[in-house]
Amino acid sequence: MEPILYTVKRIDGDYAVLIDEKGEENRVAMALLPVEIDEGSRILCEYFVYTLVE
Repeated sequence: MEPILYTVKRIDGDYAVLIDEKGEENRVAMALLPVEIDEGSRILCEYFVYTLVE
């Protein structure tokens, strides 16, 4: 599986709406994401592990 780079578009309750480089949206449970994310954060997803990109 290829790594995917996302940007946090918005946080909606227990979910975050992520947008990839192609413009496709993906809703992900906040429990799976790093605690320190905020809207506009960049997230790398690799093998379903999400890490904050600084």
